[in-house]
Amino acid sequence: MTSPKAGKFSRKEWSFGMKSASERKSGMLSGSIWDKILLFALPLAATSILQQVFNAADVAVVGRFVGSAAQAAVGSNGPIIGLLVNLFIGLSLGTNVLVSQYIGAGNREGVRKTVHTSILLGLIGGVGLAVLGWYISSPVVTMMDVPDDVHDMAVLYLRIYLLGMPVILLYNFLSAVFRGQGDTKTPLIVLFISGVVNVILNLVFVVGLHMTVDGVAIATVVSNLVSSAVLLWLLIRSRDQVRVEPRYLRMDFFTLKRILQVGLPAGVQSMVFSVANITIQRALNSLGTVVMAGSSAANYVESFTYSVLSSFGQAVTTFVGQNCGAGNLDRCRRSLKVTFLIGYIFFGAAVALLLTFATPLLRIFNEDPAVIENGLIRIRYMFLGHTFSLAVEVLSGYMRGFGYSLVPALCSLVFVCGSRFFWVFVVFQANPTFDTLMMVYPVSLSITAAVIATACFLSRKRMYAHVASVPRPAAEAGQ
Repeated sequence: MTSPKAGKFSRKEWSFGMKSASERKSGMLSGSIWDKILLFALPLAATSILQQVFNAADVAVVGRFVGSAAQAAVGSNGPIIGLLVNLFIGLSLGTNVLVSQYIGAGNREGVRKTVHTSILLGLIGGVGLAVLGWYISSPVVTMMDVPDDVHDMAVLYLRIYLLGMPVILLYNFLSAVFRGQGDTKTPLIVLFISGVVNVILNLVFVVGLHMTVDGVAIATVVSNLVSSAVLLWLLIRSRDQVRVEPRYLRMDFFTLKRILQVGLPAGVQSMVFSVANITIQRALNSLGTVVMAGSSAANYVESFTYSVLSSFGQAVTTFVGQNCGAGNLDRCRRSLKVTFLIGYIFFGAAVALLLTFATPLLRIFNEDPAVIENGLIRIRYMFLGHTFSLAVEVLSGYMRGFGYSLVPALCSLVFVCGSRFFWVFVVFQANPTFDTLMMVYPVSLSITAAVIATACFLSRKRMYAHVASVPRPAAEAGQ
């Protein structure tokens, strides 16, 4: 390797000190397990928390400088955006699994096709969502029974946000490539840079230019453009097998099929939660603007704990994926116990910390005592629900690592949607209070966790048999 020219940065400096794929691969395939899971999960949790912090900046800025109606408009779009975006976030998990399995198996050609197919999938899907979103924004917001004083701002925010779908989805697929090779630090650094851009633009547009929800929506789109552009640039400069080369940017339909086989059920599982949450949000909207604002603020606080628990689900997916590719079945099985143990330790610490500072955190978004009181109600119920969410995420991630993602998706479809619909249309209608509505989360998640745990136990032999089916080119195996 030649030395960098004088006066120029080396590749290592420009790549934020990333380890090579071979270094990350060897680390996951040998040695102790707990530290590998932890070193993967913590940057991932930090990335997700930073995303929530920067997303919360939207709500905080409009809540303080525009008003509760604008804050409610931004918050009420959460379930709608989640429904439209989560399908492709789930598909990106297919990219994560394939990259990790192919790296574990030493299949460089499989990695190359997965990376380039995923980029095109993200861009094409993003353009489709942007066009669709422009036309359906108003009808969907109307369907959500958003109050009249919030309706127009909610439509404006949603339309601008969805116009940014190409770069938002591209960021998710590129991040999945980095996660698949065991690198969660680089997306964290890139997200921090783009998040700072988001906060600065929020203040410029809303405080400086006196814009409302349109300002925070534009800031979000621009910041996602920055993050996706930087990640793409790093992959173009990479010398690892995940390198992006324009000449290979074509859709490989066999690879697309495998991404869909793993990612589509995961996307459906995420969408199921969003569909159910839209139903809950619609019921919540009937309780008035103050409850909506309190719930919106609390949603960003509670999302910090969800960031922790979901990171362990993604960590076990990548760990199992690489070891499944390498044929290390025993390490796959042991990783489940280890992930549960350290996941609950860090989840408990996050809950204790956030409960201690819940009121000051809610006050950042809105100082109205009624808004804060409603926010605290939601936080308590959601933290109880997240106790079961951790089991759902880890067990689902474990099965996805083997490429076996249909079962958790079906369990979520039936039991999350079913229990939440029943609760909203029967239990809440009988007693329409905020407490009654929020109880739907711990009830539905406890039922779903029990069902997925049972399904995982019953499916274990078929999952373990999948280890032998991962393509392992004889010429590249062991690299």
